[in-house]
Amino acid sequence: MKTFIDVLAKLAKALGVVLAVVVVNFFLIRLAPGDPASIMAGEAGASDPTYVARLREQFGLDQPLLLQLYTYIKGVVQFDWGFSYRMKVPVLELILDRLPATLLLMGAAFVFSVLAGVLLGVLAAKTRYTGRRRWLDSLIVAGALVLYATPLFWLSLLAIILFSVYLDWLPAFGMQTVGLDLHGWAYLRDVGLHLVLPALTLGTFYMAMYVRLTRGSMLDVMGMDFVKTARAKGVPASRVIRRHVLRNALLPVVTFSGIQLGQMAGGAVLTETVFGWPGIGRLMFDALMQRDYQLLLGVFLVTSAMVVVFNLLTDLAYRLVDPRIQFQGAGQ
Repeated sequence: MKTFIDVLAKLAKALGVVLAVVVVNFFLIRLAPGDPASIMAGEAGASDPTYVARLREQFGLDQPLLLQLYTYIKGVVQFDWGFSYRMKVPVLELILDRLPATLLLMGAAFVFSVLAGVLLGVLAAKTRYTGRRRWLDSLIVAGALVLYATPLFWLSLLAIILFSVYLDWLPAFGMQTVGLDLHGWAYLRDVGLHLVLPALTLGTFYMAMYVRLTRGSMLDVMGMDFVKTARAKGVPASRVIRRHVLRNALLPVVTFSGIQLGQMAGGAVLTETVFGWPGIGRLMFDALMQRDYQLLLGVFLVTSAMVVVFNLLTDLAYRLVDPRIQFQGAGQ
């Protein structure tokens, strides 16, 4: 019963956070330079002030700012997120159409970054701990540092040049091959091939963080008394690492993974733009360039909600990694 109440408290707090983010984003976007009505009038070749005023009235831009905020929040609660004047499509419909592509990219990049980062981090810590092949530890740490220091867009361009242009192994742009009507396994294979480069590029950047975090956390645990006791009893080093060290060292990794998922939504903007991936990251970039306020607010709302949900899932994952940790309520 207490756990259920804590979950409800967490959800209530999460809704409050999302609402606060909606309000802040609304005012930040309104402070940005550029008027959508003037941009639309310019593209239509009509700079008449009367036409611009009519457009501002049509999209509610002539109303007081607080009234615009009230109208928008009321629409959000009713799942009416406005209309994209550029795409001529309701904002919610447009986001729901692009969201699966972003979730697919983020999911693939997240799984790759966690698995590869933890495995390489464990390997580096093990070689450091046992004293065998310590050059491998130095190589992994140096490689992780280089990958972390490399800008994401530069890494994406290098991947395209190497694997698409030079080797011609993988497609460089889009989510599927244009002009092919594929179904079943053929369609999944085509999407999978298009997914490899953006997912690996996005995941490699965060993999470098997991390598250093896992390695450092494991080395800290290896210096604790219970590990020294296990080694003194003659327990093999591989078993000590697997049964005693790794589980305790994973807690910082779980903590960071919840934060990383939120950051990955921002990284997806660059990745989707470079690779032409049809997700909400690219949609947000296009909306920003076109001053599509309603669409920008909708994308910000979705990404904020995703970050909150990922943090809630991280709290639940703590109990799976270490059952001794209790679910923390909102007031704790």
